[in-house]
Amino acid sequence: MGLANIEKLLEKYLDAETTIAEEKELKTYFSGDNVAPHLQEYQAMFGYFSTNKNERFTKTIRLKSQKMNWKWLSVAASVVLLVSVYTGYQNNQQKKAERIYTETQMAFGMLAANLNKGNDAILKLQHFEDTKNKIFKQPKK
Repeated sequence: MGLANIEKLLEKYLDAETTIAEEKELKTYFSGDNVAPHLQEYQAMFGYFSTNKNERFTKTIRLKSQKMNWKWLSVAASVVLLVSVYTGYQNNQQKKAERIYTETQMAFGMLAANLNKGNDAILKLQHFEDTKNKIFKQPKK
């Protein structure tokens, strides 16, 4: 293997463009004893890959159960229920207030109409009083 070929393969390897056969050739070169001094920094990397390829994880992996968490679901449902009841209550209160407002306006309108009738009657009585006073002049004291 020529040093120029190894350097080209290493450059391809670092750019992730090598084939499996080229990677095996690099591993073989870096596992040997005659590595060029300026490439010895890569020897540790390829050595790590060679020694650790047989390493296996032996502990058991405990997966979370796929059971739904009903506690959080019930909390969420309760919150949705409370919000909907509150908005319905607020909407009902708003409608009730509007109805009371219109009824009050109608009552004030009827009161104003009756007061106007009373004012008309008082004006007629005042006219009667003025006429009576003209006819029956009261002596001055």
